[in-house]
Amino acid sequence: MTLSFFDQFISPMFLGIPLMALAIMIPWIIFPTPSSRWMNNRMLTLQNWFINLFTKQLLLPLNTAGHKWALIFASLMIFLISLNMLGLLPYTFTPTTQLSLNMGLAVPLWLATVIIGMRNQPTHSLGHLLPEGTPVPLIPVLIVIETISLFIRPIALGVRLTANLTAGHLLIQLIATAAFVLMPLMPTVALLTTILLFLLTLLEVAVAMIQAYVFVLLLSLYLQENV
Repeated sequence: MTLSFFDQFISPMFLGIPLMALAIMIPWIIFPTPSSRWMNNRMLTLQNWFINLFTKQLLLPLNTAGHKWALIFASLMIFLISLNMLGLLPYTFTPTTQLSLNMGLAVPLWLATVIIGMRNQPTHSLGHLLPEGTPVPLIPVLIVIETISLFIRPIALGVRLTANLTAGHLLIQLIATAAFVLMPLMPTVALLTTILLFLLTLLEVAVAMIQAYVFVLLLSLYLQENV
């Protein structure tokens, strides 16, 4: 029974074919595309307003060189929000609960920011490894610590997103199972558990959006240090 709670995180298969690629493609299929008409519908208007607001807030601390990443950040934000929100629907699979997918997004983008910094301003980028005014005996130790913290960044990005979504899905399933079991035994307690489940679901909707925003925001901060 305990192991069955984790069955929802197994990559779906059909006739021995993994459906991970299909689950990743679904958000792009259902997302509305701009039309050639002069007037857009309400959905496209709301979509454009959200993208413009998010891009403006995200690129505010960046200089002009960092604005080239606007399309990447906006696309990644919409992609992650769509996957996280669709994963809250019943009988669906959430690809962002897989650490391999999150690391596949975090590592290349983090590495791109580091390479840009090393190419454009190597002295400034290497200067982050040693704070100004450090005592001479602490220089080797601080360089090692800062180097480790630099390489931990992509791991923290992927693990944070995976852990938050996995914990939320497990809590929802645990509380839903408790409400189902308690219904014939203690209806009042089951009703209170159902209310708690509803509130937790609303919280998970917020977490799904916040975690996608935090993922992209941290990438923009890493980019800010290197441009």
